[in-house]
Amino acid sequence: MKWFDNTSLTLVIIGAVNWLLVGIFRFDLVAFLFGNLTWLSRIIYAIIGLCGLYLISLYGRISSTPDV
Repeated sequence: MKWFDNTSLTLVIIGAVNWLLVGIFRFDLVAFLFGNLTWLSRIIYAIIGLCGLYLISLYGRISSTPDV
């Protein structure tokens, strides 16, 4: 599942950059590319949100690995 972790992390980073653009410039890249709350942009927001929720599991996996 390493590929899924990497894909999820990449999508969450893209989502974080989008929030940075919204916060600093009031520019929503997803809305610009796919339309303001169209079905496609809502799917993208949902996928990024689900990836963020999935990455919460990293806390348990990182803390359970033995120190080297």
